[in-house]
Amino acid sequence: MNIFKQKSVSRILFVATDAMPYVKAGGLGAVMYSLPKALKKLGYDVRVFIPKYAGIDQERFPMDMAFEGLKVPTGSDGSVENQPKELICNIKSFDPLKHSDVDNFKGVFTYFLENQEYYEQRSNIYGYGDDAVRWALLSRGALEFLRNNKSWTPDIIVSSDWQTGFLCNYLRTEYKNDADLNKISSIFMIHNLYYQGMFDHRFISELDYDDGQSPIPSFYDSRLLKINGMRRGILYSDIITTVSQNYAREIMTENYGELLDGLLREKKSRVYGILNGIDYEEYNPETDKFLAHNYSVKNIDTRKKNKAELQSRFGLEVEDKKFLIGIVSRFFEQKGLDLLFPIADVLMKELDVQFAILGEGDGKYMGFFQDLEKKYPGKVGAHLKFDKILPHLIFSGSDAFLVPSKFEPFGLTQIEAMRYGAIPVVRKTGGLADTVEDFNAAENSGTGFVFNDFDSNALLISIIRAYENFRNKKVWVEIQKRAMSQDFSWDESAREYSRIFFLAKGFRLRDLEEK
Repeated sequence: MNIFKQKSVSRILFVATDAMPYVKAGGLGAVMYSLPKALKKLGYDVRVFIPKYAGIDQERFPMDMAFEGLKVPTGSDGSVENQPKELICNIKSFDPLKHSDVDNFKGVFTYFLENQEYYEQRSNIYGYGDDAVRWALLSRGALEFLRNNKSWTPDIIVSSDWQTGFLCNYLRTEYKNDADLNKISSIFMIHNLYYQGMFDHRFISELDYDDGQSPIPSFYDSRLLKINGMRRGILYSDIITTVSQNYAREIMTENYGELLDGLLREKKSRVYGILNGIDYEEYNPETDKFLAHNYSVKNIDTRKKNKAELQSRFGLEVEDKKFLIGIVSRFFEQKGLDLLFPIADVLMKELDVQFAILGEGDGKYMGFFQDLEKKYPGKVGAHLKFDKILPHLIFSGSDAFLVPSKFEPFGLTQIEAMRYGAIPVVRKTGGLADTVEDFNAAENSGTGFVFNDFDSNALLISIIRAYENFRNKKVWVEIQKRAMSQDFSWDESAREYSRIFFLAKGFRLRDLEEK
């Protein structure tokens, strides 16, 4: 009997900390909007489950009561005052089919876990001392809702990163004897292996080390703060996915495995890399409302008008012959911006280049770019504060786009830049290696300029290569057209996930048969 043919997959539930357009803290929120929407187009019954934060606009997204008075076990025996055995929550829902007039919203049916203390009284999504409790509550609350709500049961639950690694653990331990929940397949998505819990996993003491085998402590036990949600998500899920094929290979090595490479190698047969995508409706140079001038691959020369607009907005000399390099980034060590420190003066003095820089983060990078702007007025422009409009302008006006990351699970800005014809200069790591093809003059191929070693000289050589090819107008336009013609839409990613759903269900059925 072929167990992989025994049951089809049609119902998918994504459980996450945030999802657009309700609330977004980073790239995960965008994924939790775009991927479910793309799967819905393929015919899946897809739903999302997130906390109900105070900042969610309920006038824009009117909610119905899906389940009132849900009792979520805390793991406490109730013997200690102020440590109840259960927390009472409500489940609200938003159905886009009932409110199709909401800003042309094209998302999916969404559940919201309502709890005053842990979600609605907080002004931010992350950053609280009891975050581990908040995510354990989210994970167990989702499962309790499914256990009590018999009207809809998913075939697959997809959870993301350490925050919902708890769910994979609960599903296979606390709910292993539940006849309905035990059949649900679990997929664990790794967006960034570096973040594993509310601690630095590289410097955890032996006493606090979590091997993933012990029961998850109660919500009120201080040991919960030391639980490695990433490890447990990997251990207890049926399939593990990452955001690019190359990153899936990298995290099985000591250099990138963040001390989990051994575990990942043990589960190698169940680890898959699937590229993320971008929303081609939002990132479309033909229709983008944030651009001074719209254009397409057919009239690419119009980009020079956006370049002039970008130069003007960032206080740069307005001149099309200048080689304008864009940077849109969070300023952290991961992003590899340290590589610019020893070569910036050489670039500014020896090449006819300009920089348009957008981002914020660690002080050493903020200070570096601020000083560079003062030192080279008209050649360097820096906007050191997050802005949702300026990235579009930088993508549409830059000649090249810099992403020299130390490590990069997927990256996003490099494919957004390519969509607009800004040619990426990237390090060959993670998703950058999967999405940018190095330019080959002999074969007239490639979509960017790629360097291997995490080294300032390697970056310098790649920038010089890009600079020299920029000066050949015909060659540069051909590179731009190839870059703009790449397909990084969510449609292809959704088709890959469709295949993974089928495998996950097969693995679950096989595991049940073996037991």
